[in-house]
This record gives sequence, structure tokens and C-alpha cells, in this order.
Amino acid sequence: MRVLHVISEMGAGGAEALVAGMAVAGGDVGWESAVACGGGFRVAALQAADIPVFDVPLARRSPQGVVKAAAAVRKAVREFRPDIVLAHNVSASLVARLASPRRKVVTVFHGVAESDTRSAARVLNRVSSTVVTVADAAARKLTDAGLKSVVVIPNAVFPSLPSADRATVRARLGTGMAVPVALCPARLEPQKRHDVLLKAWAQVPGDAELWLAGDGSLRAELEAKAPSRVRFLGTRTDVRDLLEAADVTVLTSDWEGMPIALLESLAADRPVVASDVDGVREVLAGGGGVLVPRRSPAQTAKALRGLLFSSAARSVAASHDGSADAHTLMKSYDELLRTVLEGR
Repeated sequence: MRVLHVISEMGAGGAEALVAGMAVAGGDVGWESAVACGGGFRVAALQAADIPVFDVPLARRSPQGVVKAAAAVRKAVREFRPDIVLAHNVSASLVARLASPRRKVVTVFHGVAESDTRSAARVLNRVSSTVVTVADAAARKLTDAGLKSVVVIPNAVFPSLPSADRATVRARLGTGMAVPVALCPARLEPQKRHDVLLKAWAQVPGDAELWLAGDGSLRAELEAKAPSRVRFLGTRTDVRDLLEAADVTVLTSDWEGMPIALLESLAADRPVVASDVDGVREVLAGGGGVLVPRRSPAQTAKALRGLLFSSAARSVAASHDGSADAHTLMKSYDELLRTVLEGR
């Protein structure tokens, strides 16, 4: 089965990590994969794995941008000749449908802001053969908003090369071995609410450090507001190394689908402090961290203080039931795509 992934770009986000993992692991379930995207640091790894990558300009929210992206995907379809298109998120699904009106287009819905759910459902009803969500809560919201059909396949973490050891990573960053470290692996964009995190961090005492792994449109504003002991690390390709060196992961998002960053934290046995929103709640249902009210600096700070300065508390908080593995995820997608192709 020839599968073309369509996604806006292949940078540091969770959807991008999923596409990279699925494209490489596709051979295990009989796929020939290709990716159509607007660039990003993961492209080099895909090409090194002999995955064809087609350049597609980002589909900005304008008719001209969508048309330009659709033309590029149409060219990718002609060259790669996929049996099915796997489009990640709403704009990519619209572009894929315009580019390939006769092929099956399966959408992987990673999430949108609450206010955009109804319009997302309306678009997906028109352009998608089937919609996959990465969390039960997202499926319920889309169905309530009028989506006709949806399948839930939870995200999973794909195997990677072994991480660098804790001492090596900390030495690179100039952080002592005894310093408590919280890691926030998230783009510096409004959804992630770093403003809430920075207010919380101002209430964390001692020599603890907060590492912000990610970049985005809010960087300058956040740097101007940041209290002491905050490190802006920019876009990172070594998040799993950073997890090895950190003590706690923290995420204060307003909304999430099912964040890969938290799944990676659980896989690394790092406890999580995260806002109590739909996708996060599902990730932590079997343990692994502390949920705090959304937009609550005080409660976020309290949870961070409780974990950063107590190895015993971190050990208890990190205990969890485990999450879906990559093999199960690939089997689920393979069965779904073949069913869609057969028209069942």
C-alpha cells in the first residue's frame, strides 16, 4: 500500500513526530510511504531513511495559499501515485482533497481550539473519507459538532536512538548535577500558555531551572517577562536527551489533542505537571503525573515545588500503567486504511 502523508511542515510538533515515526515504520506493515510538507528539520531524517519528501508551501489561511499548496500536492500525487492519502489536521485535509479528488483521504485530527471545532467538523465532513482522532475527548467534541464518522487511535511513541546520559546533557548546558530542572517541550505559541508557566515559575524557590525547549512567535515577549532561572533553548532535535537530564516535565496548554511530548515523558519515567485539559487528562489517566487547573499559576507552582525538590515524590508521581506502543498504533492504522480502500 502506497501512503502519502500530507502535513504543513515537519518541525518540532507532536503531529510531525507521529508522521516521521509512521513513515519510517510503515515498511513493517507493508507500506511504501512518502511525505508532502513545507520543510522542517525532520526532512533530513526522512530522506536518510529513503522516504521520498515532496516540497509543499504552507497553506496559509487564504484562498491563494490553499490553491498554491494544492497544486504542489497534486504534483506529489502524480509522481508518487499513492493508493491513499493520510492528511494531518484540517488544512492539510482540504489541500489533499483539492489535489486528489478521486483518492481516499483519511484525516488524522490532532486538535484545534475549542472555538474552531464546529468549523473543523463542517470541513472534515466534506473532504475526508474517514477521520481519526488521537483522543476520545476530541472524538466526542467533533461528533457533538456534527462530524458524521470518527475513529480513535491514541498516539504512541516510536523507538529512537538511545539518549545521551544525564551528566553529558547537563554539562553541555552548563547545569550542575544537583540543580532541579523542569522541562517544557512546547512551541512558544498562544495555545501553550507559557505566560501561565512563567508566573508559576516565579513562585518556585531555590536554584531550580526551567528549560523551555521550543521556539515561536511569542519568544521575544516571553523573554522580556521571564523571571530568573529560565533557559530559552530554542527549537531542539534532542528532546529525549533533555528528558534524560530533566527531573520534571511541565505543560500549561489551554488545549491539547494527545501530546507526544507527554508520552515521551512517560516513556522516560519523568513525572509530568500539566493543565487538566482533554488530551492531557487521557494521557495521565493511568498515572504519570499531576493535573492542575487550566490557567492556574498558583496550583502549577505548588505541583512543581512538590516534585522538583523530592525524589520520592517524583518516583511516586512517575508511576503509570503505560500507553499504547508504536506496533499497536501501526497495526490500527494499517487495518483502517486497508478497510477504507476496500470500501467497507
